[in-house]
Amino acid sequence: MSQPIELHALDLAALLCSRVCHDLISPVGAIANGLEVLDDAKDAETRTFALDLIKKSAHQGSARLQFCRIAFGAAGSPTSPVDLGEAEKVARGLLEHEKTKLTWGLPREMVAKNRVKLLLNMLLIATQTIPRGGNLTVEAIGAGDAMTFRIVAAGLNARVPQAIAGLLAGGSPGESIDAHAIQPFYTGLLARSCGLAVTIGMDGDAVAVSAQ
Repeated sequence: MSQPIELHALDLAALLCSRVCHDLISPVGAIANGLEVLDDAKDAETRTFALDLIKKSAHQGSARLQFCRIAFGAAGSPTSPVDLGEAEKVARGLLEHEKTKLTWGLPREMVAKNRVKLLLNMLLIATQTIPRGGNLTVEAIGAGDAMTFRIVAAGLNARVPQAIAGLLAGGSPGESIDAHAIQPFYTGLLARSCGLAVTIGMDGDAVAVSAQ
């Protein structure tokens, strides 16, 4: 097996920042559009539409920031553990909506930060496998300090996105890692920092993402 790609720390930081900015552009832009509509509104119906757009977009932006703070950021001191209950809260805020439902089967306990970051990034990958929405089921493998995770994504035409498995494994020598590819690549980095490997594959009509 070839050695994983090694990114310079500055390149990794820049690509992760680009990924976070990409996630925030849509709701922030929608807020700006809503404010413009509100300024030009001549009737109550238009003002109500603009205010609803601003409210919805602000909620979405807040949810994305809270999720990214744990999934990509430090979220406290480098060595402090993270409550799985907090991880569930930010995951539901970001991922659960009309098209996607989240079933959380993990106990509420404190877990090493990198394992929680790994879990949240695995959820992002699982979501990509059901672009039309569906059900995400989070399960524990083992318990205590040795606990790892399995996520099953079930939905219409669930599929494994091309290149995801290779990026999780660290990519191939000479391969370019851009802002689109950095999230699964980073997930692989997190897994290896925990002494684990993330696998993804079909499980019947669903997709399973596991860390072991």
